[in-house]
Amino acid sequence: MNAISAPARISGGVRIRGLTRRFGSNTVLNRLDLELEPGSFTALLGRSGSGKTTLLRTLAGLDPAPQDSTVQVPNPTAVVFQEPRLLPWKSVWRNVALGLNERAPRAKAEAALREVGLAHRVDAWPLTLSGGEAQRAALARALVRAPRLLLLDEPFAALDALTRMKMHALVLSLWRTHAPATLLVTHDVDEAVLLADRILVLADGQIAADISVALPRPRRHAHPLFAPLRARLLAELGVELPETDDEADSEAERVPDFAGTV
Repeated sequence: MNAISAPARISGGVRIRGLTRRFGSNTVLNRLDLELEPGSFTALLGRSGSGKTTLLRTLAGLDPAPQDSTVQVPNPTAVVFQEPRLLPWKSVWRNVALGLNERAPRAKAEAALREVGLAHRVDAWPLTLSGGEAQRAALARALVRAPRLLLLDEPFAALDALTRMKMHALVLSLWRTHAPATLLVTHDVDEAVLLADRILVLADGQIAADISVALPRPRRHAHPLFAPLRARLLAELGVELPETDDEADSEAERVPDFAGTV
């Protein structure tokens, strides 16, 4: 069995060399190499079981990395999961400030909550929050730590479509303001195209595709480059969508102009 360790801390982005993770006889990550630039926004796609969450948990230090690999991340690092994971017996601001070594944690928590539009819910209990509000609180809990690496593990998957659009816009606004290197793990190809400037596809334990997103912001489904990029990514994931030009035009016409504007 290989010796394991926590990720090394560096001042820049992310650097991974030769990362292998096995669970029994199943090799999930196979000598994977990856670099993320400081301030970049990257989305990670892959089929279920491809190792997306394993990679994210390794970067977060939640799962140790083998010592025969190189895993270097900036400090601090923050993670937002699919579930908000708020403690129901603590108020919203105390959830946000959890673990902070500050003399005035409430002031810092309130500032983060204002940034995510929850200034009016500072003293609320988590069980009184809507799904979107709870996920905003989870974002504030990550933001309050001023992360240089922000890891997002399908944080919008459980939200309805309109709330998800609002959360997309919020995450982009926070990313522009604070400029952490951001890695979004998602199953949603459209979400990846709308948010990220670089999209990685994970397959067979390796980065099978590394695609730059050249679409201008704000992004819309109706942009002529959106559908071809979406089709390419689906093909990388093993999903072929036979579609004529007329069908693509009809699909674009069905999407409201505001949809996906982020």
